[in-house]
Amino acid sequence: MSERLKRRKSEHATRVEFLETVWYESRRAGLEPELVLGLVQVESAFRKYAVSRAGAIGYMQVMPFWAHLIGDGDPARLFHMQVNLRFGCVILRHYLDLERGDLFLALGRYNGSRGRPEYPDAVFAARRDWLHAAQSTGASAGP
Repeated sequence: MSERLKRRKSEHATRVEFLETVWYESRRAGLEPELVLGLVQVESAFRKYAVSRAGAIGYMQVMPFWAHLIGDGDPARLFHMQVNLRFGCVILRHYLDLERGDLFLALGRYNGSRGRPEYPDAVFAARRDWLHAAQSTGASAGP
């Protein structure tokens, strides 16, 4: 997985830390690491400091209001890798629970496009690529 991410994160230690954090936070939330990698790829193209036109922040493009709902109220902390990945995974898990396990609808909620296929389809395609990469190397996204 590290080699596949090399184009986006050139420093080995940074890649490993990122992949370990994705693995930990995704597993903590009961999600597949490859799904989270696919979501990060679609949301921010692995850019830590990405900010959307709507104001979503970081790798998983978390909206600042979540910092007040489930964090300490400081949206700037969403630029921290572990905070952003943890919040994003918790939010996706919340939406997955709301949608009774329907990942298509949960991804739509996450993106604000519930019911439209473009976003979930993009995440599913990226997820398939990460799953294929893991299978072809006999690895997983984790440590």
